[in-house]
Amino acid sequence: MHASLCDFLSDIVQNAIEADSSEVRVSIEEREDAMSFVVTDNGKGMSEEIRRKVSDPFYTDGIKHKRRKMGLGIPFLMQAVDAVGGDFSLESEEGKGTTVAYRFPLKHIDCPPVGNLVSTLVSMLAFGGAYRMIVTRSLVLGETEESYELDRGDLWDLLGDFSSSGNLQLLKTYVQSQETALDEIRNRP
Repeated sequence: MHASLCDFLSDIVQNAIEADSSEVRVSIEEREDAMSFVVTDNGKGMSEEIRRKVSDPFYTDGIKHKRRKMGLGIPFLMQAVDAVGGDFSLESEEGKGTTVAYRFPLKHIDCPPVGNLVSTLVSMLAFGGAYRMIVTRSLVLGETEESYELDRGDLWDLLGDFSSSGNLQLLKTYVQSQETALDEIRNRP
């Protein structure tokens, strides 16, 4: 079950990676009243017929998860977005890739909590496979806008293989430092 906005993000990114993508781009924009996410991949994409079916919780292609009879990620996301009056879009072209974009109004009483963004980003970057991932994280508060970028390839080159617990801890420390810098801006009087 998806308990946080980070759970939805993790699910969509995992789908992008498992779609044979060589590049995944993730944008996370936080404003005072909303949080927006965009995940774009250059994977196998979907035909128009499949794109229409992914909103059905009882549809699965039977390939990715051979024993699973339901595909719940997109339907749960769409339901959660609809429940809070947010926005959702899915664009895909077979052989070219997919873009999933969604926005949650943070002040809505039924908006799920954000969750642990640092741990989610670390797990996304460390997910197995040969792909490039670029994460752009921004905070926009009034006239102030700050952001940082995480490039999986650059981080891999600097820290080494993410299968080492020591390297994962370094990655987590780095990502936490970036979020702490945003917290300092958020907490200014």
